[in-house]
Amino acid sequence: MDNVNRPIFFWLVALLLVPSFAWAQAGPTAPVDVVFMTSLGEIDVQLDPDHAPVTTANFLAYVDKKFYDGTIFHRVIRGFVAQGGGFTPGMVAKPPLFPPIKNESDNGLNHYFGTIAMARTADLNSATSQFFFVLGDHLELDANTHGPGYAVFGKITKGIDVLFKIQDVPTATVGQNEDVPVTPVLLISVTRAK
Repeated sequence: MDNVNRPIFFWLVALLLVPSFAWAQAGPTAPVDVVFMTSLGEIDVQLDPDHAPVTTANFLAYVDKKFYDGTIFHRVIRGFVAQGGGFTPGMVAKPPLFPPIKNESDNGLNHYFGTIAMARTADLNSATSQFFFVLGDHLELDANTHGPGYAVFGKITKGIDVLFKIQDVPTATVGQNEDVPVTPVLLISVTRAK
């Protein structure tokens, strides 16, 4: 190959390699496994950063700060949700560490039994630390023609029996809070799987 054609050859190689390299970099993100150690047993959850990148990153930031350790499931409605991540025993509110995040409810993930989603207020982009496990198939919580939904960002891979135990606990009204477990269901720790 002479000197005149060599630059053209290198440009052609670069044009062929750069798109394929960019495509490889934009591939699916690997799931992240998290272990919830509760007072009723262990729940293993696989998070889905591919479909819910903002939500997963936010949740893992709280996990890495050990924010959930010592909190409770403060709202349990049989056949509906088990919500946690915002209160300690005695229904003491735990302020979030980070600003609210963008709602990712239109990510294609559905509210089937055993999924995990972010809790929020009526404000679409208000989710911070609170999450809930879905205790049934509740597609009405998905983003749909009726409006925005709640962002699913993972599913239980082990410990469904523990979820059944949680949904069976007796609940009562405490102050203005309904469906509070009479005996606290404690989140001893939430950690990334080893």
